[in-house]
Amino acid sequence: MAPRRDWLLQQMGITQWTLRRPTVLQGEIAVTLPAQTRLVIVAASLPTAHDPLIGDVLHSLSLRPEQVYPLTPEQTAMLPTSTHCHSWCLGVDVTPAWTGVQLSSPALDALYANPSAKRALWQQISEHLPLLAASEAH
Repeated sequence: MAPRRDWLLQQMGITQWTLRRPTVLQGEIAVTLPAQTRLVIVAASLPTAHDPLIGDVLHSLSLRPEQVYPLTPEQTAMLPTSTHCHSWCLGVDVTPAWTGVQLSSPALDALYANPSAKRALWQQISEHLPLLAASEAH
């Protein structure tokens, strides 16, 4: 039925539009972080909290899985700009519009396969550890 309707609309010169973010019409206009969130992981494919490398990073930052909030790059655009939270861009090139320490690394598969990328992530963590730990005290 839909192809016939599409054909009829095309014959009448009616342009059909497709929503880029249909969830906006369903009330998902803004993303709100839970109060306990200390780190936002931004990734195209969201990792599980049970991944060993994610667990190691959380342990090094003295964070529990419930203090981490995963978001896709599209969802980060829905966060208020007044948000203050640290972020880890995992395999995506996104500059968060909110304040806080930003860690960046290749995707998890690349981190597992590339020791120098893993070393670069640990260097970022050690550089920013005082700032990351200071936010935990709040």
